[in-house]
Amino acid sequence: MNDLHAAFAAPAREALPRLTPAERRLVEAELREMASRGPGTGRILDGLREVAARVPERLYADSAEVLLRMHEIAGSGNLQSNLSSLALVRACFAHGLVDDGGPGTDGAGEGPAELVVGRGHIAPAFYAEHYVRGTLPFAPLATLHQGGLTGVVHRDLGFRTTMRYSLGVGVAQAVSLAWELARGGSDRKVVCLAGDGELHEGAAFEALRFAHDAGLTNLLLVVDANGKGIEPLAKPLNTGYLAAYLGTLAEVDGCDDGAVETALGELLARPGPAALVCRTRKGDHSFKPAGAAPPAPGRPVSFASTAGRMLGAHRERTGSELAVFTPDMAARFGLGGHVPYTNTGLAETLTVGMTLSLPDHVTKVVATDAMYYMDSLSMLTEATTSVRNLLVLAGRSWGAWGGAHNATNLLGLLLHTRVYEPVTAAEFQACLDRLARDPATAHVVSMIDAAFEPPARDCSADIDGGVWLTPPGDGPDATDATVVTFGYAGVLVEAANRDVGLPHLHCAALTPRLDPATLDVLTRSRRILSVEYNGAGSGFGERLRARHLLPVEVHAVRRDIATRVHRNQLPLHGMSPGPLRERLARLLENREGSGHAPAYA
Repeated sequence: MNDLHAAFAAPAREALPRLTPAERRLVEAELREMASRGPGTGRILDGLREVAARVPERLYADSAEVLLRMHEIAGSGNLQSNLSSLALVRACFAHGLVDDGGPGTDGAGEGPAELVVGRGHIAPAFYAEHYVRGTLPFAPLATLHQGGLTGVVHRDLGFRTTMRYSLGVGVAQAVSLAWELARGGSDRKVVCLAGDGELHEGAAFEALRFAHDAGLTNLLLVVDANGKGIEPLAKPLNTGYLAAYLGTLAEVDGCDDGAVETALGELLARPGPAALVCRTRKGDHSFKPAGAAPPAPGRPVSFASTAGRMLGAHRERTGSELAVFTPDMAARFGLGGHVPYTNTGLAETLTVGMTLSLPDHVTKVVATDAMYYMDSLSMLTEATTSVRNLLVLAGRSWGAWGGAHNATNLLGLLLHTRVYEPVTAAEFQACLDRLARDPATAHVVSMIDAAFEPPARDCSADIDGGVWLTPPGDGPDATDATVVTFGYAGVLVEAANRDVGLPHLHCAALTPRLDPATLDVLTRSRRILSVEYNGAGSGFGERLRARHLLPVEVHAVRRDIATRVHRNQLPLHGMSPGPLRERLARLLENREGSGHAPAYA
């Protein structure tokens, strides 16, 4: 069942002030149509097509212009990646590779070949082309990244697969499908859209090697070769190995719609495996609206982006030798100009592997996305059992998806690993100092990719302990209710707690080692609320509850992989100041069965 109005109305109305008058009128008309339909029983995409048919007005005829408007309205996104692949996307439509609303339930098996979009961030290019062809309304386009329309490929929106986290997995998905079709006796082709940066991933090499060794003749790899991931690639795409594995290789100007369409058609028509390399161009990775004002002086910047400066300060202070490796994430951590680093180009497993044979005294820093390291868990297990002085920077701020949640549920379970989420420069330095004292333990540091003012106090004096941001008072009822936070949640709760005044203990360690005096305060508390932005499963509050037998209630991220920008993630999970303030106030309410608090509240 789908309810289009419930899915898109709120984010579309939130976007109205950013729309032109014509766009606003059209969106309001489309929302009225959605409301009149009521909940449906089919796919979301089918319902959106019905709305597009009933409100047929088109404001734009060029999908490139639609893409720009989508990103201007969202204020963020990967516009240049989408523009780079737009000719490829148009060619896929032209050859009937895209589910265009014909018969069938998922678009599979209707066109001349199966399409797997491994370059998952180019989903908006497909939405834009659907719009100009009359098969999508404008309202969902106005919700990109805002809680309505996901920016990555998803089954519910016309794609064969759903992108979870890894860019390189698309090639593996295509090879899997090609192998299954061949095994069943079908010669139906599988077309995989990939990027040259994406092909750096180990999974892509392994998949293409398997396709060759298995003798697959039904795989057509189409590569957007723009010479960039987030940063420029060290060298252009090496087409030799593609030709060796796939036999036939064609190259075209990927900015020429006609050339791409013709070349794709020719390779679809001829037998055997092949690769089509489309030479394209890509601008800056992150979208910035034209005329956007630079950040005001003194305005907080993303904490993750200060990592380079903090690493440089540590090297200056201690004389430590650093070896920094990153899979195309230097900008996120602000490494440039502060510390030398090696860009491994989206090769997550290699990024960790580069640390394995360095001398013990060298501090090895792996600066990666908090999602990407899931590709390299086997190598991380090797590293945590054999590498000394290993620091993993996991940078993200998406609540359950990434950040400390993955560090909690994955890296926190590996041998010889400690997980932290600092929120001040002093806490970050304390993590590095602790690593120097305990080099046999890998230190995983979740780096929040959000801007905030740091708390007035922190755990830098005892990075494994806790600090009272709001100290407990005196008297028998002073600790009737207490709030304990992990990492970034401490910043959020500090703002919400100003009018409530609960004793508030902030911890930077995922598994804190609390001193007897702190434990005594917590033990005397009738109710304890653990607030954590990292997710509840195997998380911070659960560990406090189990380890110390405390009446801990957990207020945490409950959903997984919610693709919303940070400012919308906070209210989604009750982490913005208003809902948090209400939650803290409710902690003071009397209730029966005190001391037997639920695990989740």
